[in-house]
Amino acid sequence: MRQKQEEERAAEQKKTDEHYMRLALQQARRAQALGEVPIGCVIVKEGEVIARGYNRRNTDHNTLSHAELNAIRKASRKLQDWRLEGCTIYITLEPCQMCSGAIVQSRIDRCVVGAMNPKAGCAGSVMNLLQVKGFNHQVDLTTGILEEACSQMLSEFFRKLRQEKQEKAAGNLLRQ
Repeated sequence: MRQKQEEERAAEQKKTDEHYMRLALQQARRAQALGEVPIGCVIVKEGEVIARGYNRRNTDHNTLSHAELNAIRKASRKLQDWRLEGCTIYITLEPCQMCSGAIVQSRIDRCVVGAMNPKAGCAGSVMNLLQVKGFNHQVDLTTGILEEACSQMLSEFFRKLRQEKQEKAAGNLLRQ
């Protein structure tokens, strides 16, 4: 009986996580429409989306304009507090060291990740800054939610970028 209840609770949590990750994917599409790396993020508190963000580094000419930092800034404004306790952050790509640090510093309770980032991810790939025991706060972590959709969006973006670069190089050779 208890195992069945736990399985039902886990299935319901996965359904909820997938719902909010779809909203994060919508944010990633907004980044993609600007020619940005398609990374999106939403922050949820008590079943309500309180902030959204997407990658805007090139648009804003700002290294700090990652999806997570943009969403954290908005959530803090909405709650009028830098502490985002009781919140869950949904991110289409595993956060970097800067964003992982901001997630810990903002006291977000839970982080849900779509695709992992083996070259720069700091929620388990390169390292896991979200759960360092020496820090005064650790973040619960769930990975692999809508992983295929999140990965596919990024793969297609970078494939297209490489193709455009090759076409531009070929065009430059023809002009010479």
